[in-house]
Amino acid sequence: MAAALKEAAKACQKGEVPIGAVVVHEGRIIARGHNKRETANDPVAHAELLAIRAAAKKLGRWRLTGTTLYVTLEPCLMCMGAIILARVPRLVFGALDPKAGACGSLYDISEDKRLNHRVHVTRGVLGQESQEALKDFFRKLRAEKKGG
Repeated sequence: MAAALKEAAKACQKGEVPIGAVVVHEGRIIARGHNKRETANDPVAHAELLAIRAAAKKLGRWRLTGTTLYVTLEPCLMCMGAIILARVPRLVFGALDPKAGACGSLYDISEDKRLNHRVHVTRGVLGQESQEALKDFFRKLRAEKKGG
């Protein structure tokens, strides 16, 4: 999760919402991603999707069995859809997302028995640090808007 927080810091340096993700396979980080929606003008450039794409490319397959995705913020519906479609077996995230979270906050897609894949989820790992990074980012953004 510390590596995902480093990715979140990279996003923040670019003026992006500080969300980071890494994919681990056989004990090694094989892919990284951080939010790039603003810099790429891409509404789907979420950290998780970028990390999932990079992992699939690295492994040479779309099924990401045997991997764990670490992300600093609870994934949204779109990202949970991608996690399920990529067959990621394990997800570890930091902060809850009460406005868009699809792993327990608003929805819990990971446990939906109607889907063909379920994800084992661990919540709250370095959650305080993940939440603080987000709070600091939005606090600074609000201050800039007031001053500008």
